[in-house]
Amino acid sequence: MITKARIKLIKSLEQRKQRNLQHLFVAEGPKLVGELLATMQPSYVAALSEWWYENKDIIKSSCETDTITTEELQRASLLRTPQQVIALFPIPQDSFKLEMVQQELCLALDGVQDPGNMGTILRIADWFGIHHVVCSEDTVDVYNPKAIQATMGALARVKVHYTNLSEMLSQCKVPIYGTLLDGNNIYEQELGQYGFIVMGNEGKGLSQPIRNLVTQKLLIPNYPTGTQTTESLNVAIATSIVCSEFRRRQQ
Repeated sequence: MITKARIKLIKSLEQRKQRNLQHLFVAEGPKLVGELLATMQPSYVAALSEWWYENKDIIKSSCETDTITTEELQRASLLRTPQQVIALFPIPQDSFKLEMVQQELCLALDGVQDPGNMGTILRIADWFGIHHVVCSEDTVDVYNPKAIQATMGALARVKVHYTNLSEMLSQCKVPIYGTLLDGNNIYEQELGQYGFIVMGNEGKGLSQPIRNLVTQKLLIPNYPTGTQTTESLNVAIATSIVCSEFRRRQQ
């Protein structure tokens, strides 16, 4: 049985202020919770009896747990269609150092606002073996429940950091790649083994301070070149194309 206080806590974690105060985020569903359990230990798990039957040996004894009914799951869940299990995980306190990008490729997000895009970009990073995503302070919170659901568990392997992005990039001694309409065709440019790939806001693209720091401007060309098409690509789709091309060159 789940208490009213616990349900109130879960519901409160929809708000960034409460997530920061409690240092917790919500994950729901067997797939997502299962992925996170591979690398993170939850502080609380509430689940239907059928989920516990298959997963009872995964949870450590220090974790608080409840076996709940379908009705209780519906009352506690943040989803329209609840899925067997709700877990609360501590927000990771990972530090980021510039030395990390000297030997690997990293993503940087400049003002991305949509939680769905955020979660999808983490899945893309996970797929293409990118282990760090550095975000400007005005980028949407990755621990937003909608973003967490969209990651499909990628957060178990990809570390996300928030910082003053322009200040950090100004200290970089690695290539800074940015997608811009006045950039050079990505399929014709030399792409390095490491550095930052910076992706911008859904409507405005890269902010001016970040544009000024880009060392290599890239363009994803439409086809056929020069014809009238849609104005721009969704930021998550553009991220996928760019990451794919970087990795293709490295094979």
